[in-house]
Amino acid sequence: MKGNMEERAERLAQYIIENRTTVRAAAQKFGISKSTVHKDISERLPQFNRVLYQQVKEVLEVNKAQRHIRGGIATRKKYRGE
Repeated sequence: MKGNMEERAERLAQYIIENRTTVRAAAQKFGISKSTVHKDISERLPQFNRVLYQQVKEVLEVNKAQRHIRGGIATRKKYRGE
């Protein structure tokens, strides 16, 4: 998914908003690193599409608030052998 960084940032943001997904899941879907997704969303997107940035930021804030819960669930599964 190389090429136009603005287009990539918009596609990533739309995917995250539509699917209410995490940065990690978006990176896996598009075949790029989490760092690239984060940079596209947090640095590049606000420069040319502020409205879309505000929408994706809301989704990522919810994900950040739930992160500790998902981590606890993953740890429980790990030690239960699931």
